[in-house]
Amino acid sequence: MDVKDIIKPENFVYGKSKVLTDTVMHYCPGCSHGVVHKLLAEVIEEMDIQDKTIGISPVGCAVFAYKYINIDWQQAAHGRAPALATATKRLYPDKYVVAYQGDGDLASIGTAEIIHACNRGENIVIIFINNAIYGMTGGQMAPTTLLGMKTATTPYGRRADLNGYPLKITELIAQLEGTCYVTRQSVHTPASARKTKKAIRKAFENSAQKKGTSLIEVVSTCNSNWKLSPVKANEWMVENMFPFYPLGDLKDR
Repeated sequence: MDVKDIIKPENFVYGKSKVLTDTVMHYCPGCSHGVVHKLLAEVIEEMDIQDKTIGISPVGCAVFAYKYINIDWQQAAHGRAPALATATKRLYPDKYVVAYQGDGDLASIGTAEIIHACNRGENIVIIFINNAIYGMTGGQMAPTTLLGMKTATTPYGRRADLNGYPLKITELIAQLEGTCYVTRQSVHTPASARKTKKAIRKAFENSAQKKGTSLIEVVSTCNSNWKLSPVKANEWMVENMFPFYPLGDLKDR
């Protein structure tokens, strides 16, 4: 076998999920969204639920999620994904419904929707990407921005007396009676990606068993707005994000 044979897609040790489209992703190099899309597609394929899954795409960097994962999709207004997911699941109770949201979308503009959907215990899956900043709109401070962290709207760093404290929205959600599984993971290493995939699979299984709402927070990077290389962004995340947003299960009922 020569080099030309080795690089043929059919000879790759690992093949791309059939649920992923062939569209070239628009995400910045080093962005976590592409990895999470890959994991979500693999779970859907392995569970053989491609024709039974409905995704709710957000406003933000992941607005074009529907271009990459070949399932039925609906587009939600900014922050309203849990409300749309609620309606979709109630209209089609035999479907798997997954809302995919960023921190500005879920923890700021959509705070009311996420809290009440989780409190009601809607049988939906929520994937929450937390990179502590507004990514698409220019790098403004988000509710999840760390103290001292510089953004477009906090050029000297976030201050508690001026901007308030970072919002640990996942901890709040874990306290709600309607949630059955709340976890915080990452995808910056192969091992962490495997854990996140396992968490996504568990969330879908919980939905099938009508256990209530499952939420997977993925602590992520935004190297473009953090003004760091992908490697340095991962290092900064580990050193600064993980101490404040520790990884692991917050609730598993």
